[in-house]
Amino acid sequence: MRVHFIAIGGSAMHNLAIALTKKGFQVSGSDDVLFEPSISRLAKYGLLPENNGWYPEKLTSDLDAVILGMHARADNPELLRAQELGLKIYSYPEYIYEQSKNKLRVVIGGSHGKTTITSMILHALKTAGKDFDYLVGAQLEGFDTMVQLSDAPVIVIEGDEYLSSPVDRRPKFHLYKGHVGVISGIAWDHINVFPTFDNYIEQFDLFIQTIQSGGTIYYADNDEVLKQMIAKNQSVAVNKQPYSLPQFEVNNGVTTIIHENERYALQVFGDHNLLNMEAARSVCSQLDIDSAAFYSSMQTFKGAARRLELLGKNEHTNVYKDFAHSPSKLKATIHAVKAQFPTRRLIACIELHTFSSLDKNFLSEYAGCMDEADQAVVFIDARTFEQKKLQPYSESDVKEAFKRSDLIFYNEPELLKQSLEQENTTNANVLLMSSGNFGGINLSELANDILNIK
Repeated sequence: MRVHFIAIGGSAMHNLAIALTKKGFQVSGSDDVLFEPSISRLAKYGLLPENNGWYPEKLTSDLDAVILGMHARADNPELLRAQELGLKIYSYPEYIYEQSKNKLRVVIGGSHGKTTITSMILHALKTAGKDFDYLVGAQLEGFDTMVQLSDAPVIVIEGDEYLSSPVDRRPKFHLYKGHVGVISGIAWDHINVFPTFDNYIEQFDLFIQTIQSGGTIYYADNDEVLKQMIAKNQSVAVNKQPYSLPQFEVNNGVTTIIHENERYALQVFGDHNLLNMEAARSVCSQLDIDSAAFYSSMQTFKGAARRLELLGKNEHTNVYKDFAHSPSKLKATIHAVKAQFPTRRLIACIELHTFSSLDKNFLSEYAGCMDEADQAVVFIDARTFEQKKLQPYSESDVKEAFKRSDLIFYNEPELLKQSLEQENTTNANVLLMSSGNFGGINLSELANDILNIK
């Protein structure tokens, strides 16, 4: 099979390219801009384009498939050439389905927790010695790539609700046609694509309709919006099963699950992670892993990259980074750290980076979401508004939106870095949250600097 990738450097795209190469496919690709780790990973497998840019001459009639990344535009010269030649063009979710039509498909959806739930399932399957394929949105410890395609009978897919490609405006998770699905929760996001909350909710209702007849959808029982949507959903051929928090306790900063008189000490914590774990346990019950085996495997689960990832600690301070960026994720992550360490102050810093968070019309959705933090810090790289071609808003707008007058605001990374380095963190934790990169700050070095302050 000969496959060409347009925009091969994307996170999912380059991992799919590597997975197909490992499967024996002949893979080529192009991109106009490439970043690490894509550059090194593509180079390792001989897939790094010789030059950046688009080269229509790479598109030839003997290609079996062209895979189009979201980064490419509808007028991309390689795409136009592929259309001219009448080649079969797929978005990457379409191609994942194409490669898994004969497998049992598990699709993890929801506004938050998708990567963690998927990671927990993969960890449990690997611990149990099961044969499986996967697509996950983060690099996981013990897994070479974020995508694997083989002859395994099962595939576990993290199902994103964002658009599939520049020419396919369907949400990705509508294309996988799962036999087992999860919805972890619904909290408005991607307002540049889904301009109203009702329009956003509708995508999850449609997702349930993609679950195959006789299949099962598991959903978080604590989410009122989700419960109302489930109650109204007309898909009678799908079994809808709620999940909720397990029995647990927290002692000395360690969370322990209690199940059938057995105790399982975890390395992760927080109500949101325990709910994620119950979603994963529910799925694993359909993959021949019982609850005792599942919880036992969770004792060695360290979490997905950038999901409450511990950057460093000393006797009186922990420093975490987290992917939280939407209001619901921000609130849940702050609550988790505060509940785990109730006697420590919490210094919480969020970088507003996404299209939604930088839209002034959406900003009020953040009201009250940092209330549990003892010190709330918001950072926006001053260059981000310009890069995303959005109208900037002011520090006073941020304070008003978050409903917190004592909120500290920075728009220059160096000023943020200096402030955190000088902070007195005795008996305090620091939580750094972003889907971006804090203006290029090296967070590992920053954590070391913070932990050296007494």
